[in-house]
Amino acid sequence: QVQLVESGGGLVQAGGSLRLSCAASGRTFSTYHMAWFRQAPGKEREFVLVLRSGGIKYYADSVKGRFTISRDNAKNTVYLQMNNLKPEDTAVYYCAATTDLGGPYYYSSTYDYWGQGTQVTVSS
Repeated sequence: QVQLVESGGGLVQAGGSLRLSCAASGRTFSTYHMAWFRQAPGKEREFVLVLRSGGIKYYADSVKGRFTISRDNAKNTVYLQMNNLKPEDTAVYYCAATTDLGGPYYYSSTYDYWGQGTQVTVSS
């Protein structure tokens, strides 16, 4: 069983930055495909970006050029750096993981493990 714990959310003004962290349990973290999703009030959970175990990254169009994902395998942690934040980025952000990317990377059902979520609020 893999446990994921997010941290780093908060309130920020538009144009500001935040960095979210997701700490994972398990001794094979380097083999996990790690993703971030978000869910705004009244909306479905949506894909933000993914970092595959081999290093390939995919981004949602809405965050390209503003968000980046990275990982530190020695710390079993993945990071989401968010720059130039906009009010529409306001959501609960979830870290997700799977060891078998057997489905589309942008589908939440592809991922087996989820964190509890961390709130990001961007004020205008």
